[in-house]
Amino acid sequence: MLKEFKEFALKGNLIDIAVGLIMATAFGKVTSAFVDGIVMPLVGKIFQMEEGSMKIMIGGMDFGGLISSIINFIVIALVMFMVIKAMNAAKAPTPDAGPPPPTQEDLLTQIRDLLKK
Repeated sequence: MLKEFKEFALKGNLIDIAVGLIMATAFGKVTSAFVDGIVMPLVGKIFQMEEGSMKIMIGGMDFGGLISSIINFIVIALVMFMVIKAMNAAKAPTPDAGPPPPTQEDLLTQIRDLLKK
């Protein structure tokens, strides 16, 4: 059972998933810092709120955290879309142009061979 677990844990796909998860977590932190440090202060200035009290109260409910999370999601989704689109473009097979056109020497050789006949 230990041997099976070791084979499972060391498969390439599982390691790739673990690396992706770690990178996604780090990217989420960077995005949160960007949104909290740059975007939300801009939203606060637009809505005439002080930077220290970034609470958007509607009907007695605080929507500031929700708006911040939605902006985080949109930024992460946009970046992931661009990364996947770039990966798909890189993986797309290039159409085969066929054999290269004959060189001048090849054509002259063919003409010489035809003239010999």
